[in-house]
Amino acid sequence: MKKHALLIALGLAFVFLFLGHAAKFYQLGFVSFVEAKLYDTRLHLTLPNKADDSIVILDIDEKSLKDEGRWPWGRDKLALLMDKLFDKYGVAVVGFDVVFAEKDSSSGLKVLQELGQNQLKDVSQFQSVLAQLKPQLEYDSLFAGKLKQRNIVLGYYFTNGTKNTSGALPAPVFVAGNFKGRPIQFIQWTGYGANLPEFQASAASAGHFNPLVDFDGIVRRVPMIVEYGGAYYESLSLAVVRTVLGSPKLMPGYASGNDADYAGLEWLGLEDLRIPVDSEVSALVPYRGGRGTFKYVSVTDVLKERTPLEELKNKIILVGTSAPGLMDMRSTPVDEVYPGVEIHANMISGILSQSIKSSPPYVMGAEVVFLLLVGVALSILLPLLSPIQDALTALAAILVTIIMNGFLWQYGNIAVPLAGGLMMIFMLFALNMSYGYFVASRTKRQITNLFGQYVPKEVVGELSERPEQVSMEGDSREMSVLFSDVRGFTTISEGLDPKELTLLMNEFLTPLSRVVYKHRGTIDKYMGDCIMAFWGAPLPDGRHAYHSISAGLEMLKTLDALQPHFKERGWPPIQIGVGINSGRVSVGNMGSEVRVAYTVMGDAVNLASRLEGITKEYGAGIVVGENTKEAAPEFIYRELDWVRVKGKDKPVAIFQPMGLSGQVEADVLEEMKLFHQVLRSYRKQEWDQAELQLFNLQKMSPQAKLYQVYAERVVYFRNNPPGADWDGVYVFKTK
Repeated sequence: MKKHALLIALGLAFVFLFLGHAAKFYQLGFVSFVEAKLYDTRLHLTLPNKADDSIVILDIDEKSLKDEGRWPWGRDKLALLMDKLFDKYGVAVVGFDVVFAEKDSSSGLKVLQELGQNQLKDVSQFQSVLAQLKPQLEYDSLFAGKLKQRNIVLGYYFTNGTKNTSGALPAPVFVAGNFKGRPIQFIQWTGYGANLPEFQASAASAGHFNPLVDFDGIVRRVPMIVEYGGAYYESLSLAVVRTVLGSPKLMPGYASGNDADYAGLEWLGLEDLRIPVDSEVSALVPYRGGRGTFKYVSVTDVLKERTPLEELKNKIILVGTSAPGLMDMRSTPVDEVYPGVEIHANMISGILSQSIKSSPPYVMGAEVVFLLLVGVALSILLPLLSPIQDALTALAAILVTIIMNGFLWQYGNIAVPLAGGLMMIFMLFALNMSYGYFVASRTKRQITNLFGQYVPKEVVGELSERPEQVSMEGDSREMSVLFSDVRGFTTISEGLDPKELTLLMNEFLTPLSRVVYKHRGTIDKYMGDCIMAFWGAPLPDGRHAYHSISAGLEMLKTLDALQPHFKERGWPPIQIGVGINSGRVSVGNMGSEVRVAYTVMGDAVNLASRLEGITKEYGAGIVVGENTKEAAPEFIYRELDWVRVKGKDKPVAIFQPMGLSGQVEADVLEEMKLFHQVLRSYRKQEWDQAELQLFNLQKMSPQAKLYQVYAERVVYFRNNPPGADWDGVYVFKTK
């Protein structure tokens, strides 16, 4: 036991690392990522793939827009829709996944009133007719009247980052102070966009339709109760269910025997129904299947009474949209593009059928206890066993963990974290397997460290391990290649004497090179002011795209941090462009009998160089190819263009990495969303729409070169139409 003390201590360190994550003292990104994917996998394996016939989505689709006109429709049409649904079809309840935040002036009443007050002020016949028409033309009042005494639930949204408010909120389900003294982590909001006060006053209820977007951009939960201004408001799905049940009082469900530090709120009660909630009072969405699992009915078919009566009678109706340009689309575990209204349908179905998986606050404590018991036992046991016994023990622990978790998921309806336990067991096994190797290879590592200052350490290590396998012949691999180059370097060099220029190059090449090494990259060569590096060789790197982008982003930040130092030395500011591409390349020792170099060659390398060259065309610090984007989904990307670079016939999509998922600011994400709309309009040759969207973006970011580039293209193509067969690709004539 004593000779294994160091190994046991290292194992316990791993255990406590995972314990800290489980106890939420900190979060390990890789564990959270794997946990999310394992949750999605369990969800997919147990999907019922069956619709709930009690819920129908009333769809504002392309057919409806074609028949009824562009959205938004006049409130008179919506008033007619309410009459059709309740009087003709006898629906149970209607929930709106849209907001009526602005007054309707489509009737022309305002214009008639202005005429009556000015030019036709003394025309009694006009005044008489106007008085008769006024009630029919006050569309908002007409719609508000149709909301009264009917089971209609309006939708609204909350916002953060701003205190702007519009419209009127419904009465809160819990008033301020209701949860005083309980450490419940309600999601809090600072602003909202709600319906006109007269609509809210007339409707039976209202609920927010804000989902909870996880770190990877996927919607897995919906907050049932949120906090605003000290009061507590319910979700749209909860409001619809309460309306269906006759608006019973919502009751918080507390665990018994909890101490002062435990919130204890584990469910929300509606008569005999329970809605399990987590520590943030959110519920896991009980997805029933992919997009389109629920029944969709076109609004125009209801207005024109083309829908059979039995399809809607006594049904729960959710009004949403699937029309292009109006879609509220979300990324979910069951579909990357999923209508927001169908998320609410799943939640309503889950509440009524009691099929929502529970993830109460005490699950965290259960995971901590499990990790502690299993981790300590394996940390002590594995060092005492043979390699084969280690493998069998670890495999048995993994299988037991998966079986127990699956049993709780399927039969206990409880979602217990799985990734932490599996990864801890695997890492303890890997630690024990690798410990002997690292001790035995201490001498080789010393040699590697000695020569690593001249060539990449990985190359020296590979040479020392398998020298017979290293030859002049290249190896074909999937890799990522990075080029970085100083913009305007010729002008900069002309303004400095040779000594100062040498110092300047050392000052910025050294820290940028360290960044490459930090992210497991190999520097191929320096070409004047250009750095060429690659990932995936000599050692394979399954995350070569992720590491190369991480390095590129950090290179830009590092250079920004150096600017004050350059200014103090009297040097001009330095800006670089970074191009990254991934693909299959040839790698190995290449050259002649006089000199060889460990380098990469191939079409993917050439494209990486071209991408660096066009960074300045879009005002982007870093540009990556589509292969790199697909291989590194951990990042948020802004699509820049479809281009055909010099030397390549096939067009490629290019992207700008904005940062890791969950770390990009909300205003940047919103600006990206607007720009992606510009691209869609631009490629459809909808020049007016693209120009309007670009105008809004330029107001948000006046200095952005990207928007200026597209604004100039739009002007050019409007005057020089590219033709119906245009593929939207921009051709670069130079390198």
